[in-house]
Amino acid sequence: MPSPVELIKAKSRALRGALLETLKKASETHFSEEDAQVLKFHGCYQQDNRDLRNERKKLGLDKAWIFMVRTKCPGGAMTASQYLSLDRLSDAVGNGTLRITTRQGIQLHGVIFGGLRRCISSIVASGIHTWGACGDVVRNVVAPPSPIKDGVHDQVQQLALSISNLFLSKSKAYSEIWINNIPVEYEQDTADQAEEEPIYGKVYLPRKFKIGFVIPPSNDVDIYSQDLGFVAHVSSNKIEGFTVLVGGSHGMTHGLVKTYPKLAVPLFYIPLEKTAETAIAIVQTQRDFGNREDRKRARLKYLIDERGIDWFRSEVGSRLSFSPEPPKPFSFSSVSDRLGWHSQGDGKYFLGIRIENGRIADFPSLPLRTVLRHIVEDYQPGIRLTPNANILLCDLGEDKKEQITKVLSQNRIFPVALKTVSRNFAHACVALPTCGLALAESERVFPQIMDKIEEILVELGLSKEEILIRMSGCPNGCSRPYNADIAFVGRAPNRYALYIGGSIAGDRLASLQKRVVELDEIPSVVREYLEDFVRNRRHEESFSHYWHRMNPGCEQPTPGQFHQEQLSFQAKNST
Repeated sequence: MPSPVELIKAKSRALRGALLETLKKASETHFSEEDAQVLKFHGCYQQDNRDLRNERKKLGLDKAWIFMVRTKCPGGAMTASQYLSLDRLSDAVGNGTLRITTRQGIQLHGVIFGGLRRCISSIVASGIHTWGACGDVVRNVVAPPSPIKDGVHDQVQQLALSISNLFLSKSKAYSEIWINNIPVEYEQDTADQAEEEPIYGKVYLPRKFKIGFVIPPSNDVDIYSQDLGFVAHVSSNKIEGFTVLVGGSHGMTHGLVKTYPKLAVPLFYIPLEKTAETAIAIVQTQRDFGNREDRKRARLKYLIDERGIDWFRSEVGSRLSFSPEPPKPFSFSSVSDRLGWHSQGDGKYFLGIRIENGRIADFPSLPLRTVLRHIVEDYQPGIRLTPNANILLCDLGEDKKEQITKVLSQNRIFPVALKTVSRNFAHACVALPTCGLALAESERVFPQIMDKIEEILVELGLSKEEILIRMSGCPNGCSRPYNADIAFVGRAPNRYALYIGGSIAGDRLASLQKRVVELDEIPSVVREYLEDFVRNRRHEESFSHYWHRMNPGCEQPTPGQFHQEQLSFQAKNST
C-alpha cells in the first residue's frame, strides 16, 4: 500500500495542494500537515520554534510556527546582487542570519507565515529560486565550487546548471502560488505547453534524489554521499567522460537495522555527451522501482541492495541508447575546501572563507554577516557556496587582496582556522530549535565542543592533522557524519551516539563505537581515541589509515555496524 506521502502527492494537483488558498487566509499561521508535505517541493519546510514549544503548550497556545526557505543554486554559484538580496531578506522576513547548506544553497530561517510570499517572490526576482530545493525530486545539483579557469571547473559548473534545469518539475504551481502566475525564467520555454511530468510522472520520486559532479583528486562535494555521482575523467583540460557512482546516502533511523548509511558504488563509465541521458535513465529507474510503501526504505541505495548492482546496471542500460564501459579508476585525497587566497588562473583571485557550521550571522564578538555584506557591496565578487558550507569570494583583482584581508583581520575574521587544521572542515547540522527532526542539539553546542577538542589536539601535537569531525542532531545525517573520522549523532537531549572510522577523503564509513555519550563527556571520550592514535600510529599515518589498520574488517561495512557497538577498541584497551 502506498505511504501517506504518496497519496498526498497523487492528489496534490501537480504540487498545488491548498497552498494558495491557505496563503490568502489573513488569520492563518501555518499549513495543514498534508500541505506541509507539498510545500517542501517549493523549497520550504514548515517548522516551529522548539525552544518555545513546551511553554506555549502550558499556556494553551499554538506552536510558534516558522518556516525555513531554501534556495536552489546549482554548483553553489550566485552573483553579488543575489547574495545581497538574500542578506536583506534575512532581516526583512527571517531571523537575521543566513545558513549555507551542504548542497550549496542558502537557507533563510525563522520566516513567518505572512512573510512567505514576499520571501520567495523576492528570491525569484533576484534571479534564483527555491523550486525543488526540497521534496521528492532531484535536489540542488552540487559541483566543485572553486572558480579555477582550467576549462574543467567551468565545464562542471555548466553541467550542474543544465542537469538541475533538466530535472525541474514542469508544474506551473510555483509561479501561480508565489509570483502571481508570472512564469519564472526556467518556465518560459514551456509556458504554453500542457502540464506534464515526462521524467517524474504524476507522483514524482519515492524520495529525494541527490546528484553531484566531482573532479579528482579533490572530493569537495562528498561524492560518495550522492544518489548519483559523476566522477570526471580529464584529458588536456577537457572532460572526456565520467565514472558513474550510484546509491550513496547518509540517512538512517537509530535501532532500525533495515536502515543504514551507504557509500555510492561504481556503476559504469560514460562519455561526456551522454551525461543527461544517463541521469534520466537512472532517475527513472528509481522512479519506477523505488519503494513507495516504506519511506524509510525508499532511497536508491535500498533498491540497489535489494535487487543487486548487476540488475540495476542492466535495467539502466536497457534505457540507454549506447553501451557504457566499465568504471575507470580514480582516487581522492580530501573533502576539504580551498580556503584562503588562491589564483584562479586568469589573473584574478578567489578567497575561501571558513564559515563555522555555515551560519552567517553577527555574533557578539564577530560581526561576520555585516563584514561580508560590506565586502560584497564594495568589491562585487562572484559568490560560490561550498558543500562544506563555506563561502568563496571570486574574480578579485590582486590589488584587492590586501584591502580585503585587512578588513577581515580588523574584525577578527580569519579565512582559515588558526588553531587546528581539523577545525577547517568540522561541521554540524542546524538541529534545534528549528529542525523538527532533531533529537539533540548540534549547531548551538558544536563550537564549544570543538574548542575543547582543539585543546586536546594541540596538547597531543595533532594540530596539523586532517581529522574530519562532524555532528548531527539526529540520525538522518544532514551533516554527513557517517563518513567522518569522528562523529556524534544525537539520540536524545544531551546524548549522542559516537561513530569512528570514516575518512578525510570521504570514501569510508564509520562504525558505532559507543551507543550513548553524554554531551559533556564528548571531549574526554575523544581524548581516549586520540591518545591511542598518538601511541600506535606509524610514521605520518593519518587517523583514518591508523583506524582501519588497527580495526581490520572496516573496509566492508555492514548494516549492523551503525546500530551495534563495535567492541574492537574497547576490548583492545581493556586488556
